[in-house]
Amino acid sequence: MSRNQEFFQGLHDMLPMLLGAMPFGIIYGSLAGAAGLDAWQTIGMSVLVFAGSAQFIAVSLLTGGATLAVLWLTTLVVNLRHALYCATLQPFVRHLPKRWRMPLAFWLTDEAFAVVQQRYARNDDSPDKHWYFLGAGLAMYGNWVGCTLIGLLFGQAVPNLAAWGLDFAMIATFVGIVVPMLRNRPQVAAALVAAVTALVFHDLPYKLGLMAAAFAGIVVGVALERYQRPLQEELC
Repeated sequence: MSRNQEFFQGLHDMLPMLLGAMPFGIIYGSLAGAAGLDAWQTIGMSVLVFAGSAQFIAVSLLTGGATLAVLWLTTLVVNLRHALYCATLQPFVRHLPKRWRMPLAFWLTDEAFAVVQQRYARNDDSPDKHWYFLGAGLAMYGNWVGCTLIGLLFGQAVPNLAAWGLDFAMIATFVGIVVPMLRNRPQVAAALVAAVTALVFHDLPYKLGLMAAAFAGIVVGVALERYQRPLQEELC
């Protein structure tokens, strides 16, 4: 495909993910305004931070009077999962100049990773897959900033918007991201162990339960992969 085709295909493939993120962005815009952030601060956080879970946590901590050190540490821990995303995609983008890699890293979200890694996994020799990455990233970026603005403008007109359960759309989106990627037993086991660990350690401070879940899932997945390889070699 040409560069334009790659770009617009990335936009197109992100559309289902945008629907799941819309309620999340609207709720953030509503809560940020109610928490005392002015319009520029609310929009600015979406424009410059562009990390839904981190933004929700930041608003919650600011409302509770947390210090900046606590806010930075908590959002850092929550976003450490992006280091795993970057490590996965790094072999495919390391040849790109910094003017490409830096903005693509900024626009790398959970949803973008799910879509983009499938594009890179396709066995073709297209040299312009980074344009697909760009299209997918910009689609989510524009969607998130726009939904933040909607929440900011209309959230105050709808009382207690956060209690409507609209955030379920994001949960459903994450389920839709993960399930199609589980293609063998180690992957399924890793996902199940991570889910159980996240539930068990849900009450840990600074969202450390998320990191514990990620670590547990990685350990189980790697262990089973190593056990499965010699077994397959013996059978062959």
